[in-house]
Amino acid sequence: MAIERTLVLIKPDGMQRHLAGLSIDRLENTHLELIGVKIVSVTDKLAREHYALLEGKGPFVDKTLYERLINFIKGEYHGDPKRRVLALVYQGENAVQGIRKAVGATNPEDASPDSIRGAFGRICRKHGYYENVAHASGNVEEAEREIAIWFKPEEILK
Repeated sequence: MAIERTLVLIKPDGMQRHLAGLSIDRLENTHLELIGVKIVSVTDKLAREHYALLEGKGPFVDKTLYERLINFIKGEYHGDPKRRVLALVYQGENAVQGIRKAVGATNPEDASPDSIRGAFGRICRKHGYYENVAHASGNVEEAEREIAIWFKPEEILK
């Protein structure tokens, strides 16, 4: 098996609700190696670069939904003027799959109860979005792309 790297973001809803530590606890239970971590203030440029591959695709053909996604990761809905996101890089065998399992399905109602999203996620019906606490890279190629967006090479342990 090849060693993989993957990105995890504890999103503004998770930061606002003080779920970073509990989320990290579940991520650490994967027994993968944490090799990069930092708190980032998400700019519009960073948000758009992160979600560039989703623009105009699937549900995000609707430009309004895409803009909501951008505003969500920037913390616009959570009242955090610092726009905090906790970015982490994990490494190990099958890291992408292991982290995705720990994070759970995108929709908190579909997520396993022992996953981050299943335990802590919720649906905000008033505003029409998921507060699913975390983002995890979907595949190895996506992970490489996202890690390069969020981290400089010298910020990750070799």
